[in-house]
Amino acid sequence: MSNTKNTQESQGSQEPQTSQNSRKPTGNAADDRPSPMEVLRQARGQLAELTGMTAESVSSFEQTDQGWALEVEVLELERVPDTMSLMASYQVELDTQGQLTGYRRVRRYERGRSDPRRTGGR
Repeated sequence: MSNTKNTQESQGSQEPQTSQNSRKPTGNAADDRPSPMEVLRQARGQLAELTGMTAESVSSFEQTDQGWALEVEVLELERVPDTMSLMASYQVELDTQGQLTGYRRVRRYERGRSDPRRTGGR
């Protein structure tokens, strides 16, 4: 109980911090959208939760009429040496609020190999 009291006292002396959960609707749809960095964090976290694999990077990111579209690079199978590890690109779609609405693996490749067919992005 004393930990709760100390936590409440220390929070009272700090400036309020804005978080995604404390976001207040402004009535303007554009203002209610999460920031691009919030979308990236949410997408990586949601994909990891669904697949059990950690996203290493986001190679493509764009805002669409329906929300957001990303291509996320994921480590699928770790090998030694690291350049032989299997990576995968996942196409991830999110709604306007940053909630994952769908994903699919679009390619697999060894970490150490370049892909001559693609120049990057979608």
